Amino acid sequence: MSDTLQLILEDTDGTQLETSCTRVAVLWQGKELWIQQDGRGQLLIGVDVEEGDAEYANLLLRPLATNLVSLQLEMEPADLSDDEDHVHGPDCNHDH
Repeated sequence: MSDTLQLILEDTDGTQLETSCTRVAVLWQGKELWIQQDGRGQLLIGVDVEEGDAEYANLLLRPLATNLVSLQLEMEPADLSDDEDHVHGPDCNHDH
């Protein structure tokens, strides 16, 4: 499998531009929301964390309809006392 994303960008007037890349970011609520494939057919979505950030982002995905989902960005305080280099992810076993 390829890790290349085929993108279709559309303006408000319906004009479309097709391109491809390995990673794409959307600036959303002041954060960079990165989207990429992992080469195994999965889509990875993450939010960049800057050094010294006092908060980290939770992405909440909820089904809305047969072909729609809602993606919500929630900021939570970062607990820097445990491990300053820890990145919360799907394998994180912390209670938050």
